[in-house]
Amino acid sequence: MKVPKDKKVPAAPAVPGVDLDQVEKLLDFMTAHGLEEFEYERGGLHIRLRKSASGVAPAASSHVPGSVGAPADGAPRTDSVEAHQVTAAAPAPAPAEELHIVKSPIVGTFYGAPSPEAPPFVNPGDTVREGQVLCIVEAMKLMNEIEADAGGEIVQVLAENGQPVEYGQALFSIRSAKKK
Repeated sequence: MKVPKDKKVPAAPAVPGVDLDQVEKLLDFMTAHGLEEFEYERGGLHIRLRKSASGVAPAASSHVPGSVGAPADGAPRTDSVEAHQVTAAAPAPAPAEELHIVKSPIVGTFYGAPSPEAPPFVNPGDTVREGQVLCIVEAMKLMNEIEADAGGEIVQVLAENGQPVEYGQALFSIRSAKKK
């Protein structure tokens, strides 16, 4: 359905730091390449574009300050746009303490123990050595042992047992062993 020339498509609300014309171009790119989701973060700006798989417009999320206007043909868009400024609400870790982050080398499901009945491989406060198994990431029915690539004290387990993890996602933070 075409919009008559005398009728204007409502302007999209302004989102600070976001050029909505560029967002429209990204959405067209996503459509052309069959992408359902696109995420971008740079300079304190975080943008997530997500197309509804069902063709029904998704419900607006509470941190969506604006959405993209209707296309020129008048059909409702089935995209959602999330944009928010990254703020320093949480205090940054002390610069004097450099923590080593162990990241997932694959996409899969995180398991902190060798079996549901067994105790976890490691807990916060445990001392680990380089090469020690920290967890398992299951991918395509294969159990992949993830080893520490640095020795030291486990400060925090950053993934939740039984939950999916992405490539490069932080799994553990380790305070490096002091060299004497």
